[in-house]
This record gives sequence, C-alpha cells and structure tokens, in this order.
Amino acid sequence: MSEQNTGIFLGKEAHRGVIEGNRLRDNLIGIYVWGAHDVMVQRNDVIGRTDLRLSERGNGIQLWNAPGTQVVDNNVQDGRDGIFTTTSKKNLFARNRFERVRFAVHYMYTNDSEVSDNVSVGNHVGYAIMYSNNLVIRNNRSQGDREHGLLLNYANSALIEGNVIDGHLSPEQAAPVEVVADKDMPVATDGPVEGQRTGTWKCVFIYNANKNRFTGNRFEGCEIGVHFTAGSERNTLTSNAFIGNRTQVKYVGTRHLDWSEKGRGNYWSDNAAFDLNGDGVADEAYRPNDVVDRVMWAYPAAKLLMNSPGVQVIRWAQKQFPALHPGGVIDSAPLMSPPPSPALRQTAERNAQ
Repeated sequence: MSEQNTGIFLGKEAHRGVIEGNRLRDNLIGIYVWGAHDVMVQRNDVIGRTDLRLSERGNGIQLWNAPGTQVVDNNVQDGRDGIFTTTSKKNLFARNRFERVRFAVHYMYTNDSEVSDNVSVGNHVGYAIMYSNNLVIRNNRSQGDREHGLLLNYANSALIEGNVIDGHLSPEQAAPVEVVADKDMPVATDGPVEGQRTGTWKCVFIYNANKNRFTGNRFEGCEIGVHFTAGSERNTLTSNAFIGNRTQVKYVGTRHLDWSEKGRGNYWSDNAAFDLNGDGVADEAYRPNDVVDRVMWAYPAAKLLMNSPGVQVIRWAQKQFPALHPGGVIDSAPLMSPPPSPALRQTAERNAQ
C-alpha cells in the first residue's frame, strides 16, 4: 500500500484531466488523483483485488488535495473504500454505486463539497463523514450496509437531505464479515450480538457533530435509528421518517432536545397518535426514550427486568407525569405520515426504465 500501486494515477500537474470510461480490474488502488485540481472522473468500472484481506486492499477511487474534482457515474466493487478523500475541498461525488467495500464514501478533511444520488449496497458503512465542514449530503441511498448507513464524526454545518437508509439485511449481508479498525471512526461500546439482528446496526451515528441539518430523510429497518452522543450540539432534525427501527433513538445525554422546527417534527412509525384537527401533526408530543431505556443502556443486565411489574409502573408514571423525564429527545410536533422521499422516487424511476 505504501508504494501507491494504482491503475490510473494523476499527479500534481494533471489539472483538469479527464478519466472516463475505463474498466479497471485487480489494481491495489483503482484511480488516484494526487494533487491535481478540477479533474473529472466519470463512468469508470472499478473492481479491486479479492485475493487480499480487506485491510490490505487499496481504495477504488482516491483523492488527495484535489479541489474541484468531480467523481460521477462510477461503479466500484471489492476494494477497501469506494471513494476515499482527504485534505481537499469543493468536490462533487454523485451517482456512483458501491458494493462489497468497507466504507462506500470515506470523507476526511474535505470541506465545502457535495455527496449526492449515490447508492451503497451491502457495505460495512455507507457514508463515513469525518472532520469535514459545510457539506451537502443529498438523496443518497444506503441499502443493507452492515454497521452504519451514515456516520458523522466531527462533521459540522452539513445539510443532510432526502437520503434513505434502508437497514433490512439479506442473509448474505447478515453473515459475519471482517471488521477493519479505523482510529478516526468512533467505536460504540454497544456493538451488536451476531445472530440476533436482521438490520443495519445504526441508520445514523452522530458523534461529536454540530450544527447539522437533517431534513426529508428516511431511516428504516435498523436496530437503532439514530445514535446521538458525545456532546453533539445545535443539530436540527425535522421532516424525517423513522420507520420500523427496533430502537428509534438512542440518546444518552441529559439535555432536553426538541426535534421539531416551526411546528413540524418527524414521523415515527411506533407513535400511536391522534390528529383531531387534521393538520397532519399529532396532538401530543412524542418521546422515543424514557428513564428505563437509560437504565438498560447503562446496565445491560437489567434487561432481565424489562417486563416486570415495577418497570411497567415506572413507564406508566412517566407517561402520566412528563416532568419525571430526566431530559432527552422530544418531538413536540410529530407528523402523522412520512414525508415523500426523493431518493425512493428516483430508485423507482430507475427500476421502471
């Protein structure tokens, strides 16, 4: 890997280069743009090496300090990461498809850029956004990615809009796979138990990420819809749909967070709500977690008491007296139906063609 063996390599003088329509097989790194700006990488088919362990493989498409470079309409399979970018800016990654890689898109120190209309299928993580600011992450799809559909780690001031994280796993996707450690990726202490899940572990993992706006996204079929932790502040979540996740939200802080904006919150599939005035907003607030959830997260052995009369009394008391809640997430204006999803509509249109 230290020799940077690459199928196609563009160095620092190859500004405005075009890499188009290539079929690359069994290279350590498929395409590497190293220091050139305003490059176009489009309509390439990149399949990496399968004779190496995942940790020994190179990336399908890799960028370093390549401002203005666009990576569009490519197909990447069997590498380490589909696209890996570091120390860059003003990039566009759009309409690419990724299968059988570690991270579909791996962002490091890449600012003022856009990730849109990409498809990640059956990878370890869909979109890993780290140490990057001012991004647009729009209309992407994660289908059966094993650990996280979307991971934000020290990512700030992003617009995250219209994405679909579908956590339903096929039997092949649920099979054990090699996990590659990454010192920059936060590792949760609540890892999944093999054989006891059918969905992506976390649709979204938000770790020390601030001032991001989530709107119009669909998080479905995961073990945890959103895990929100490590001091993340001033994030806005509105008009999203949380559907069929085993735990809709995991938030272990004590702050009171209202996930609604201007009288419009999110849709929650487990919210048995009423809308007497027919305005599309439920008449009561929704709380995804309670004090019992906190106890179970802190002391997993307490799950043995989950169905005991004492626990049921505590939950009944919190419902009757909301002041007993010790902080956490509340949606004060939950929606009665899921908002339309552009990514789902685009997928249906492609399938119909």
